[in-house]
Amino acid sequence: MKRTLTIGTRESQLAVWQAELVQQLLLQHGYASELVYIKSDGDIDLITPLYALGVQGVFTKTLDAALLSNRIDIAVHSMKDVPTQLAQGIVQSAVLPRASYKDIFVYNKPEALQDWLLNDATHAQPITTSEGIIGTSSIRRKAQWLHRYPHHQIENLRGNVNTRLQKVAQSHWHGAIFAAAGLERIGLRPSHSVELPWMLPAPAQGAIMIACLATNTFAQEATSLLNHTETALCTKIERDFLHTLMGGCSTPISALAEINEQTVTFKGNIFTLNGSKVVETSLTCDVHQANDLGSKAANNLLLKGAKEIVESIRYAQ
Repeated sequence: MKRTLTIGTRESQLAVWQAELVQQLLLQHGYASELVYIKSDGDIDLITPLYALGVQGVFTKTLDAALLSNRIDIAVHSMKDVPTQLAQGIVQSAVLPRASYKDIFVYNKPEALQDWLLNDATHAQPITTSEGIIGTSSIRRKAQWLHRYPHHQIENLRGNVNTRLQKVAQSHWHGAIFAAAGLERIGLRPSHSVELPWMLPAPAQGAIMIACLATNTFAQEATSLLNHTETALCTKIERDFLHTLMGGCSTPISALAEINEQTVTFKGNIFTLNGSKVVETSLTCDVHQANDLGSKAANNLLLKGAKEIVESIRYAQ
């Protein structure tokens, strides 16, 4: 008889939903499992902006510790939260099919749409004629938003998706930026929300990653059955891009790889912290030659001027 796998998860509604999804998929392959709830540092400190916490893996390191101490067999993560360099002894064992990678704007004030959002859906230049107050704790979203709307004010917004939605509803802000996948997975996307087609996502946004110990062959064999090859390749490309540049949660780096038939298209960029400057790149190649596309794109970006931005961010931190 197969032994029961233990699945580590954060306690938020979204994290539990993701862990329960993995649990259901494992059961379909004949593997029983149980959830183990673990609170992360990122869940405890809901005041400090993420970029000011000064650590990578703020949402994942407690689950790493549980893996390394054999308290759990596998950990389930929103992949965009996972550092590009995994803790020694821990491996990526599966990536589930990706949900939406897009960012959305949840608005409080209808005039936000009438005055500057919908009218700017495809416009490439920054908007300078109106003011707004926008909530987000993401330095990437902040930089992209300020690049487009330099006169807007950004307010820190921390907490799980339920808490953040409540904070926005009770605020005087025009609205806040969320990942579409997080709200849609648990049925919380409000009707008063719109996609931001011009905003490039965080690397691996919308994907779920399963991690386990390199020595835990039972867990690796079980979870490898859940791996989605295309999503695994796209997220690898995006995370290689992030890693080659320098990136983590405190860097305004965005990346998106997509597969259409046998072709991989990649877009990536890096902004200055205040959004005043951006360097971007776009590459296309055959899917069978795409394994190192992320690092190639990053090196291309560095040659185009990203190196100066990277150094300025390092100095600022």
